[in-house]
Amino acid sequence: MPTKRLIHLARQLRKTSTDAERRIWHYVKSGRLSGYSFRRQHPMGNYIADFYCHSARLVIELDGDQHGEDRAMEYDRRRTDAME
Repeated sequence: MPTKRLIHLARQLRKTSTDAERRIWHYVKSGRLSGYSFRRQHPMGNYIADFYCHSARLVIELDGDQHGEDRAMEYDRRRTDAME
């Protein structure tokens, strides 16, 4: 169960989407992608998935330039392990 803090953060992230997130959301919202429905900024454990399709058990993460730094790469690895 996500914490109140994580739920609040997910709501904030939905309001401040990046251009890339808005573009992807246009194509995956409301079952536009072969009938699959996605959730945007969905809390999962201690992390927030950019996009999540429950029926396909699929997570889509969009990582920008800042994710190339060593510290960010380690965080991304832990996030990926937890979501898998």
